[in-house]
Formats: sequence, structure tokens, C-alpha cells
Amino acid sequence: MCEDERRPRRPTPMGPGTFDAFVGNVDPADVSEVAHETAAVLVGTGRAEHDPELTARLVHLVDELGLSTVAALWSAQPAVSLPGCLWRMYVLREWVQRNPVELSADYRTGLAHASVSHAVAGASEPPDPASMVSLSDSILTGVFDGDLAVALERAAAFCRVISIGRAHRADDHDGVDDTLATAQTRSAAALLSTAQDLTRCAAAWRDGRLH
Repeated sequence: MCEDERRPRRPTPMGPGTFDAFVGNVDPADVSEVAHETAAVLVGTGRAEHDPELTARLVHLVDELGLSTVAALWSAQPAVSLPGCLWRMYVLREWVQRNPVELSADYRTGLAHASVSHAVAGASEPPDPASMVSLSDSILTGVFDGDLAVALERAAAFCRVISIGRAHRADDHDGVDDTLATAQTRSAAALLSTAQDLTRCAAAWRDGRLH
């Protein structure tokens, strides 16, 4: 199946500027339907326009609307769905934006144990805070301007490297700060689960099943 056949189609384009108003008019009973529709419109419009300015606005959607607005519509949707994967991609970017120093430390530690995932993620060297921020923007840009499945696989690989690094750093805190060690271990497990979800989304997109 060619990429055009996989691309979601909707009659009315929607940019970030109309997203907030659209969410405000949603009947709770229709949240799932609207979640899938808005996700399809944003991805379809972004991929069809080939407009760098629009792509940049879509990447910075959470900066414009706030994470809570996006969460209200997409966060409860199935992991392997278009709104579900978009929610995870935006949360990942927001997390990196807020915690680049901590995540770069996790990434450096994980890099020694996950060289293949590092290559897929495409982080620049050295993996410092600035490169983490740049990588998160680059990955999300690929959703709208590039191969969406590749963008999802890069995000999954990034999560795997961070997960492995965080798990190793948690081990360093065992017996020293057990509360921190437990929190980091749980976070590492959640990241690994996210990586698995994003990998499944990439396969679904390639098969024309991601809606």
C-alpha cells in the first residue's frame, strides 16, 4: 500500500489555531470520535501541506495550547491508535523540554547498553541537554514531514535508551536512596512500555491500520 493510501483523509483541514475551540465544543459522549478525527486531520493536513511554518506550529502544538488541552482529547485513547500515539509523542517532547539535563544523564548511561537503539533514535554526539531537546523536536517533526513510521520507531528507540539508562541509574541508588531507586525503576518500566506501544503503532501505520 502506498503512502497516499495510508494517509488519513478528512474534508476540512484543521490547524493548531482552531484546535482549542474545537476541543471546547466536544460533547463528552463524542470524545473518542472527535479524538480520532482531530488526530487524523492534524496528521493529514501536516503531511499534505509540506509547509515548514505549519510543521513547526504542529510540533509546538502543546506550547500553544497547553498539555492539559491536548490531554483532554487524546490521553484516554488506545495506545495503538493515531490519537494515542500522538499523545505519547507530544508528552515525550514536553518531558524532554522540561527535563533535558536529567534525561541526557539517563541517555548517556543507556547509550553504553543500547547502541542499536541509539543509532535508530539518531541523537547527536555528545548526548547533552541541547541535543536531547533537538532530538525530540526532530522526531516529532517526522510525524508531519517524513516517514511517520520511522518517526515512531525513532521515538521508541529514544525511550528504550532512556529506560535502560534510568534502570541502571536506579541500581546505583539501591541501598542509598531506596525511594528514588523505586521511582526510577518504575519510570524505566513505563518508558519501556511506551517504546513497545510506539513500535506497535509504527507497524500499524505501515499496514494501514493506524486510525
